[in-house]
Amino acid sequence: MPETAAAADVAAILIQLGAAAIVLALLARLGAKTGISPIPFYLVVGLAIGALAPFEVDEAVVDVGSEIGVVLLLFMLGLEYTSEELRSNLKAGLPAGFVDLALNFPPGFVAGLLLGWGLVPALLLGGVTYISSSGIIAKVLSDLDRLGNRETPSILSVLVLEDLAMAVYLPLVAALLVGTTVLGTLGSLGIALGAAAVALIAALRYGERLSSVIAHRSDEVVLLTVFGLILLVAGVADELQVSSAIGAFLVGVALSGPVAERARLLLGPLRDLFAATFFVFFGLGIAIEEIPPVLALAVALAAVTAITKIGSGWWAAARAGVGQRGRARAGAALVARGEFSIVIAALGVAAGAESDLGPLSAAYVLILAFAGPVLSRWYRLLLPIAGRMARLAPASRGPPGTA
Repeated sequence: MPETAAAADVAAILIQLGAAAIVLALLARLGAKTGISPIPFYLVVGLAIGALAPFEVDEAVVDVGSEIGVVLLLFMLGLEYTSEELRSNLKAGLPAGFVDLALNFPPGFVAGLLLGWGLVPALLLGGVTYISSSGIIAKVLSDLDRLGNRETPSILSVLVLEDLAMAVYLPLVAALLVGTTVLGTLGSLGIALGAAAVALIAALRYGERLSSVIAHRSDEVVLLTVFGLILLVAGVADELQVSSAIGAFLVGVALSGPVAERARLLLGPLRDLFAATFFVFFGLGIAIEEIPPVLALAVALAAVTAITKIGSGWWAAARAGVGQRGRARAGAALVARGEFSIVIAALGVAAGAESDLGPLSAAYVLILAFAGPVLSRWYRLLLPIAGRMARLAPASRGPPGTA
C-alpha cells in the first residue's frame, strides 16, 4: 500500500511538471510572437500558482533549481566575451560603475531612513535598489538578440562591477546584522575580495589552458565537464561570499575557441529550461497578500530608481561612444532588479531587521522585473528625453555611433 501511494505521488508530480512545462512553452511562443521577452509571463505564472493553486514544493529544490538557472544564464553571457575584452571593459567601465553606485544606492538608503528604519535596514534597502538582475538582463539580451550590440559591453561592465561590489557589501551587512566584531568583519571582507581576485586572475590568464583541458571529441564529455565546472566554481564562489553568478560568468569568459562554441550549443537548452524555472520559482516565492500595504511606496521607489538606472546605463554607453538608441537600450536593460535584491532583503528578514523590508522589496522587485524586459523591448519610448540626457553624458571615448 505505501508503494502504491508513493507511485501515485510520483505520478501526480510528473503530471504537474509536464503541465507546467507545456504552459511555459505556450508562454515562450507568446513572447516570440509579440517580440517581448517571456520573463514577465513566467513571473505571472509563478504568482498565479502561488496565489490561486498553492502546492508544496521542497524549498531546497526551489533554491537549487533557481540558482542553476541564474548561473547558466551568466555562464552563457560570459561565453560572448574573451578575457581581453573583459579586461578592457572593466578598466574602461570603472567610472560607470561608480556612477551606477552613486545614482542607485542612495534612493533606497534615504527611503529607509525617511521611513524611520534603523541604519542597517536602510543599508539593506539601498542594496536592494542598487543592484540590477544579472539573470533577467542576460535572458533579455539573449531573447532580443542584442548580445553583439555596441552597448552590450557597457551593460556587461556595469553588471560585473555590481557583482564585485557585492563581494564587499554582503559580508559587511551580514556582519552588521549579527553584530560581528570589527576584526571578524575585516576577515570576511578579505576572504571575499581575495576569492574574487583569484577568480578574475584565473579567468584572464589561464583561459586558453582550461579550454585545451576540456576539449574532447565527445559531446557528452564536454557537456558534463563544463556543467560540472560551472556548478563547482559557482558553489565555491558562493561559499566564499562572492556571487555564484560572477563565478559562472568568469568560467564562460575563460573558455575560448571551439570549446566555447560547443558549450554554447550543448548548454543552451539547459539554460532555457532552468531559466524559465528560475523565473516561475521567483514568482512563487512572493507572498502576494503582503504586497498591497506597501504597494504605493514600492511603486514610488521603483519609478525613481528606474530613472536612475536608465541614467547610469545611458551614461555608461555614452562614455563608450554609443549612439542615442544604444544608450536608451543600455539604460532600459539595467532597470530590472531580481535575484540579488531578494537575497539582500532575505538577509534582513531572517535577522528580524525590519518587518516591512521583505514585502516592500518583493513588490519593488516584482514591478521592475516586469518593467525591465518591457522597457528593453520598447526602449524607443526613452528617446524623447535624449536631448536632456545628452547634456549630462560625458564626451565619447570611442567613435561616434548611431545605434
